[in-house]
Amino acid sequence: MAWRMPAETDPHERTWMAFPREGYTLGANDAEREEGYAAWAATARAVAEFEPVTMVVDPSERVRARRMLGGTDAIELVEAPLDEFWMRDFGPTFVLDDERPGVLGAVTWTFNGWGAPDWADWELSARIGAFVAERVGAERVDSDLVNEGGGIHVDGAGTVLLTETVQLDPRRNPGATKAGVEAELARTIGATRAIWLPRGLERDYDEFGTNGHVDIVATMPAPGRLLLHEQADPSHPDHAVTEALRDLLADERDAAGRPFEVTALPAPATLADEHGPLDWSYVNHLVVNGGVVACGFGDEVADARARGILEAAYPGRRVVSVDARPIFARGGGVHCITQQQPAVPAAGTGGGTR
Repeated sequence: MAWRMPAETDPHERTWMAFPREGYTLGANDAEREEGYAAWAATARAVAEFEPVTMVVDPSERVRARRMLGGTDAIELVEAPLDEFWMRDFGPTFVLDDERPGVLGAVTWTFNGWGAPDWADWELSARIGAFVAERVGAERVDSDLVNEGGGIHVDGAGTVLLTETVQLDPRRNPGATKAGVEAELARTIGATRAIWLPRGLERDYDEFGTNGHVDIVATMPAPGRLLLHEQADPSHPDHAVTEALRDLLADERDAAGRPFEVTALPAPATLADEHGPLDWSYVNHLVVNGGVVACGFGDEVADARARGILEAAYPGRRVVSVDARPIFARGGGVHCITQQQPAVPAAGTGGGTR
């Protein structure tokens, strides 16, 4: 077997999401909870403009989900017990086998709620990878590596971006080494070149953060190209972080030995909220069939600038924005709550990226 995680720009069969349910992450009062439900529903409707969406719904939220998302054939609701609803992180990472066209695989990482913090509930959602794999008829690729989908980004051609403070986090993988992690990523997603970022954005190290997920920092829209979060204001702690990352990436090469063409994705003008410096990032977008679903932050100038950069990075795709502020307030963005299922090439067509 030669499993390979395809690029996000490759054709999709669908996108998977998980509908919020009441609990600590969703909100402490009715207004906060309704804001969360509405943000997830708006993202699902935006994705459904481009490709089918399958939404996993906890039985306790059946009626609400049908009310908010019913009425369109593009959004399918399926029931399974949930305690968290960040599908990117606890759902499967889909892979293809270039030696067996027509075969879909699903990597089921070990999930412990981003390092087993006291506040997190994850035991139910940790089973969703297997649930989804069985539902779509994918071959399971089980892994003992504690990892989340938001902790990796690939170019589909052997290169993976990841962060030292995630996969090497002692709360996730005590005693792990880069060599060991890289060997597991080679086995599960076909990565032959790992680019380790030393850290993520400042806010992601708060009590309720992921400890440095890469999908809010940098992504590869194509082999040899990088989109990097940029915080231009020197008063923000992420200014120094992103400057250091740009310097580091200038010396890196991808799996084919190419230097990266790095394009900055500037942050919006708002710098902080009542909890401290914000990590609002346009890097946390989802590529879909024929389009890109981008984060919006209520900043007309910055949102429009980001859409223009994304349109240039993904030629021929229509870019739409959804208000991601309620999602970021709960710990992530559009990419964090979605997981693409690639289309499987028919036997005889071969694999590879486009």
